[in-house]
Amino acid sequence: MEQKQMPLYERLAKHKANNPISFHVPGHKNGMLYNGFDSTFKEFMEFDVTELTGLDDLHDPNEAIAEAQQRLTKLYKTKKSYFLVNGSTVGNLAMILSTCNEGDIVLVQRNCHKSILNGLMLANVKPIFISPEIDKNLLIPTGVDAKRVREALDQYPNIKACIFTYPDYYGQTYELKKIIEMAHQDNILVLIDEAHGPHFQLGDPFPPSSLALGADMAVHSAHKMLPAMTMGSYLHINSERISLEKVEFYLSVLQSSSPSYPIMASLDVARSYLEHLSENDLAYTLRQKDAFIDKLKSIPGLNVIGVHDPIKLLLRHDYLSGYELQTILEGIGIFPELADPYQVLLILPLLKEKKEYPFEQTIERMKQFSWNTIRSSTKIKKVNHLDKEENKIIELSFSYKEMLNMAYEWVKFEEALGRIAAKMVIPYPPGIPLLLPGEKITAEHITRLRQLLQAGARFQGGTEEIKAEKIAVFIK
Repeated sequence: MEQKQMPLYERLAKHKANNPISFHVPGHKNGMLYNGFDSTFKEFMEFDVTELTGLDDLHDPNEAIAEAQQRLTKLYKTKKSYFLVNGSTVGNLAMILSTCNEGDIVLVQRNCHKSILNGLMLANVKPIFISPEIDKNLLIPTGVDAKRVREALDQYPNIKACIFTYPDYYGQTYELKKIIEMAHQDNILVLIDEAHGPHFQLGDPFPPSSLALGADMAVHSAHKMLPAMTMGSYLHINSERISLEKVEFYLSVLQSSSPSYPIMASLDVARSYLEHLSENDLAYTLRQKDAFIDKLKSIPGLNVIGVHDPIKLLLRHDYLSGYELQTILEGIGIFPELADPYQVLLILPLLKEKKEYPFEQTIERMKQFSWNTIRSSTKIKKVNHLDKEENKIIELSFSYKEMLNMAYEWVKFEEALGRIAAKMVIPYPPGIPLLLPGEKITAEHITRLRQLLQAGARFQGGTEEIKAEKIAVFIK
């Protein structure tokens, strides 16, 4: 087989260059039905094809897709790696379903993504939630403490698997190597939602990858940190203890039977981009970041906070909540990744040497705003993060199977105290639930909900009810 740098992308480009006539799906017919629309959109759609001769099949790869996935496997030094076209969500679901059986006890990091929780429900396992530590500087929940993990493993000796998030949305990491070694000593699988860490494979100056630290499986959102299209992700098998047959079965069940070729091609390109980033490229990226930070610090009242991932930054303002700062930035055409009550998160690009990025334009736009006159309309208190000792290890009050058929009602916050939550309450972003179905509602939950509402947070699901200060609870 002829080796190509980007086998799938190159094969698609060759197909497009042959001016093919489409009598196949999709219905836009190589973009021809987009005549009269923006020409760049029409040209892009010429890459949106189907499983034609020579273009391979994601569900039975043996040509260009197979070669592209082999190159991905080689780059990440895994047993086998896969393209995902339904986002890291499908990777998290497949990771859980392929390793856990109904009734298994699973240790789960409390501040996990909702897709992990959905996977636990589908597998009908018994989750034991371990709460994260609170970063007193960043004012956010972050990773789990190894001592707490040891306590949980001792308290529940039949744990089948541990599921952790590394890094968190903000780019913070923790002592994962020690935790993995501890779990493996007890013959426990370690599954990692590493959505925000596909670039950690580069090594220094980035934190170590969970794969290098020994995780059995990991999921990467290539589209979050690498130049891949939205929904493009990777799933990595890093252990002989994982059944490839089971993984591939669940991927075939969960992923679309009509996978997107543009997404797959972008995954091929993203892998190649990462593979060919040089030390000079990384040094250039960091120099650009440092120069950007220096200029950000010249904005009145603005504070810049670095995190473990060097291409993520937090911005705070002396007199603004994070949500208010986000609104101002978006008003001048600058769109941060997320906001919380205190700050906004910026995700910077991984740049090739001499590649320009509009950092200067960003500063120019920011300097046009009257920062000296701005004051917050609401005073934001510190948000309670449920970090009390008694909340460190949590069991649900009902099994997922029991909750399927239980009736629920919406009640006022005060009436919900001591009741059992029936639905997730999810501030978004980052998509990490504040309340879990089956979790007992405490005064701390209510306090934090009110603080988030006051600060202007958005929620996924039940938004109108939450704004009316109501929570879904199971009927006694």
